[in-house]
Amino acid sequence: MTPEAMPDTRLQGASNFRDLGGLRNRHGQRLRQGMVFRSDHLANLSADDHTALRQMGVTHSMDLRGVQEHAARPYAIDGLRHVPLPIEPTVVRRVEALLRQGTVPSASETVALMCDTYRDFVRHHGPTFGTLLRHLIEQPTPQVFHCTAGKDRTGMAAALLLGALDVDRDTVMEDYLLTNQRYRRETAWEGQGPEHVMAILWQVQEAFLHAAFDEIDRSYGSLQNYLDGPVGLTAATREQLQQRLLLP
Repeated sequence: MTPEAMPDTRLQGASNFRDLGGLRNRHGQRLRQGMVFRSDHLANLSADDHTALRQMGVTHSMDLRGVQEHAARPYAIDGLRHVPLPIEPTVVRRVEALLRQGTVPSASETVALMCDTYRDFVRHHGPTFGTLLRHLIEQPTPQVFHCTAGKDRTGMAAALLLGALDVDRDTVMEDYLLTNQRYRRETAWEGQGPEHVMAILWQVQEAFLHAAFDEIDRSYGSLQNYLDGPVGLTAATREQLQQRLLLP
């Protein structure tokens, strides 16, 4: 099942909120629906959205935004426990520094910066993603994880989760690219910069996620080795994750 064929779960205040349930892995097993959601930030949710989350049974939100991002747009939702797992948005700061120096990166240079960001996810943030994945095992209720746009840090977390569930990379990429259809850019929060740069920063491209996969394969040999190593998700733990999230 492709992401487009999945049931359509939408919130008014989070355009990139969606259920990972319904995707199939290499063995034909389907992810349980209504258990794991990925999203952009939750600070703009309406009262009806809050009610919808409660009706879905979502009890925890794992927030991958950096400290300042969270401080700028905090949220409190009754019945939802906020779990901070901060990964700072370094690519935005790198672009802002270039612009302050009077250097405007080209489209290809901006893509290269984004690819470096994804390699850094692999090199430096495996333990954070591991905490997120283990939280899905430890908590039996539905959960959501998110960053600001729900595309890069969230996209990487989703890719690792789906990989741990033995979903093939083509399907992982389909889910990843769905952000370009769903996410509504918030120009008031994007910062200032040339449109050709901002458009790349606030969308996703196959090259970004491929950069992460290539770094995993180059440095660790396989996704399983990376999960065993920096992520800290052993084979036994992956089996627990699969038992919790996959239909028999």
